[in-house]
Amino acid sequence: MIPRRVLLLISLFASGASCFLLGVLHARREAPTGAASGANVEAIRAEVRRELQRNDIGDGVAPAGTAGVGRSNRGPNPRNPGREKMVAEIKQELTSEMGLLPLQLLRARRSSFVELYSTDNFDKTNYGTAGYLGHGYFITVKHAVVALNGEDDRQTRKIAAIKIVYSGKEIPARLVDAGDADVEVHNGDWAIIKTRDLDLPSLRVDTSFPYEFADPIFRLGNDYSKGIILSTGYVGQKTSNGLVTCLTDGHPGVSGGGVLDQSGDLVGIPIGRMQGDYRFSFILPLRAEMLRKVPSFDQAEPRAVAAELP
Repeated sequence: MIPRRVLLLISLFASGASCFLLGVLHARREAPTGAASGANVEAIRAEVRRELQRNDIGDGVAPAGTAGVGRSNRGPNPRNPGREKMVAEIKQELTSEMGLLPLQLLRARRSSFVELYSTDNFDKTNYGTAGYLGHGYFITVKHAVVALNGEDDRQTRKIAAIKIVYSGKEIPARLVDAGDADVEVHNGDWAIIKTRDLDLPSLRVDTSFPYEFADPIFRLGNDYSKGIILSTGYVGQKTSNGLVTCLTDGHPGVSGGGVLDQSGDLVGIPIGRMQGDYRFSFILPLRAEMLRKVPSFDQAEPRAVAAELP
């Protein structure tokens, strides 16, 4: 008998030989396919090289990076010289359609208004706003600087002192002219006061503003005695007593302030509001007679009170 160990060795040897023969046969069978695949890869590479050489020489195509190039802020875009003009036209349309005013212009106009304070003979102080017309002249409301009839049935009230606040200091003022109002919210509720000549930008005046319905307006006033505040609104309608209604904040202290149009011209002064409604305000349109004692106002050119701002 053959020992078991010998039989086991013979079996292992035979199995190994069989596996080797099968591997050799499989490799021979796959060799043509592998060669064909390699040939295909080489053909693709050759085609890519030819294409790159053709583009580089014949068409002038060069590789380009994928990083974006931002537009320089210096000067116009040479590829689109009309872009700046188009942007300017769009801004102008927005200004016309939406009633916008440049911030620089609004800030410049703000410096033309000052806080106004008056004290009566009972030591009672009232506050409002005044707009600068040049050469020390300001326009404001009459009821801020004159004691109107019927305000106090028991005693006679008089205004003892008028002051404006300029650069943090109180500057005394005197009454120069006033309308014929004897009550508040009246078409004669205006006044001209004068101080010494101050270094303030003079307002441009337009006495011909039409106050058409929905015209955008800008109101500057001393809201609640907290300084000059800007508010915007729209024209409502003209009233039978020569005033104009609008929707813009009418807080205490804004009386005598300025109503500006889209050009930044002074076209009126806020003089009051509807009782109990701070958004329903009354505007007094400017008239030439209001400026009859302001020497810098030219009757022939009502748009120019003093030198125009840029």
